[in-house]
Amino acid sequence: MGQKRKPSWLPERIRDRFKYEIASELGLSQNIEQKGWGDMPSRELGKIGGKIGGNMVKVMIREVEQALKSSASDDSSLE
Repeated sequence: MGQKRKPSWLPERIRDRFKYEIASELGLSQNIEQKGWGDMPSRELGKIGGKIGGNMVKVMIREVEQALKSSASDDSSLE
């Protein structure tokens, strides 16, 4: 039987975007485009999994900070 996944607070398209961004930073995007995720060696994908705890969180924080800055500047123009 398959494992139940915990519901994510991020939509799948956002998670995929972060996943591809990390893959690109690690120089894996060309291999992923050629082979697809399913045919990538575990060793290569492990690089992404290992980086998710660090890089992916940093990328997500950066995105939220930019959104907050954008929102704050939009709000200040209303005053």
